[in-house]
Amino acid sequence: MTPEDASDVIALNEAVVHTTSPMDIDRFKVLYALSDLKLIAQVNGDVVAFVMGIASDSSYDNGNYDWFSERLKRFLYVDRVVVSDRCRGMGVGRLLYSQIHDWAVRSRLLTVCAEMNLNPPNHQSLRFHRNAGFVQIGTRMLENGKLVSMQIRSISEDSETT
Repeated sequence: MTPEDASDVIALNEAVVHTTSPMDIDRFKVLYALSDLKLIAQVNGDVVAFVMGIASDSSYDNGNYDWFSERLKRFLYVDRVVVSDRCRGMGVGRLLYSQIHDWAVRSRLLTVCAEMNLNPPNHQSLRFHRNAGFVQIGTRMLENGKLVSMQIRSISEDSETT
């Protein structure tokens, strides 16, 4: 991902804003600067997916990130991962998570963490993350009334990628 991908990333995020959080150009710039891992996936030159991840010991001011920071060491927090509707079920998410895993191994991290909506439920994300080896370690009620599942996947150099 580069700063030039901002409009495509923002548009993808907007398409699923009900399951993630809003991102305008200013928010993109903040997340881009904070993210240690930022990837896009393209099909025929079109951005069809992206991920932004923030490693532990960041100054990120976010309740979910803080929740994981209080419990974990040496982690990557997946702030958001979005796959376009047209590419869901085609392995793009698995490919991104394979890249996340490889990066986490090279960075000597212990876990990858993310949250998924429980109420209202994001069934696709919950199923995807379960299949990718994530397990729930707690729940958190957000200020907006959403209940989220706080999940991690352990990283080891000899573990298989998703």
